[in-house]
Amino acid sequence: MFTFGPVPSRRLGQSLGINNIPPKYCSYACVYCQLGRAIRLVSAPEEFYLPAQVFGAVQNRLDILREAGKVPDYLTIVADGEPTLDVHLGELIDALQRTNVPVAVITNGTLLHVPQVRAALSGADWVSVKIDSVDENTWRRMDRPAKGLNLDEILHGIDTFAAEFPGTLVTETMLVSDCNTAEQNLDETARYIAKLNPKYACLSAPVRPPAETWVEVPSPEICIRAFNIFSSRIERVEYLLGYEGNAFAHTDDPVQDILSITAVHPMREDALEELLQHQGADFSLVDNLVQQGILKCTRYEGNRFYARVLHRN
Repeated sequence: MFTFGPVPSRRLGQSLGINNIPPKYCSYACVYCQLGRAIRLVSAPEEFYLPAQVFGAVQNRLDILREAGKVPDYLTIVADGEPTLDVHLGELIDALQRTNVPVAVITNGTLLHVPQVRAALSGADWVSVKIDSVDENTWRRMDRPAKGLNLDEILHGIDTFAAEFPGTLVTETMLVSDCNTAEQNLDETARYIAKLNPKYACLSAPVRPPAETWVEVPSPEICIRAFNIFSSRIERVEYLLGYEGNAFAHTDDPVQDILSITAVHPMREDALEELLQHQGADFSLVDNLVQQGILKCTRYEGNRFYARVLHRN
């Protein structure tokens, strides 16, 4: 009920998930949510479970994992909704820190304007904040916020948290075709994220069935354009659009390496040539993947980029 996994995470290695609120209590009803529509839209913290209940379940699971020699890399509070809606979040994080396993929290950032929420999150080691758009109309269409939420207030709260937080801060932006993928929209979002100075910024796409059937994965061309726009503003950008498994793993199979890398990071033609040369292969391998519809070649600012073609599960 309170824990799941560990599961492989591209960002956190082996992650033991922690669910600290009931399913689908959220401050957003995002059109792309893989969990479906929110049961209840909430814009202020509430009491759901006692911290001792949740921590007890985590401790029991950790004991089993330790006996099996499978201690996770992170304890990740990633609820079936928005974890900062838990009024006891700070107490839970403090308890989890006693396990000596780093604590991560994945949040949509809507409550970071509340000082108590920022104080609660300050005890975590790693926090991911979702920022899909800084444009009011796009934000409302895409994230469908709970009544009473204000985008300017949310962004100011994220600003304040980023300046105060002593741990690792990252951001995540979901790309939805014809929603937040216009060049001006992407550039404005990238400019805002750059001011936060995150460790890195992630771009993702709805590769799992979304809440609304009209939601579509952007084309490879749009994904590559988004990556390049973000990269022009932000020092490190991660392209998290595919399988969560062995991205960037080094193998003796050049096809596996190329597919792993291009699922998370578009590769320029010269980078691919260098990889193939290192592994004793030639570019015909890439051409075959393009012909099979597995890779997509796109021109951007005078260069050829190759990206894995995404298919929704």
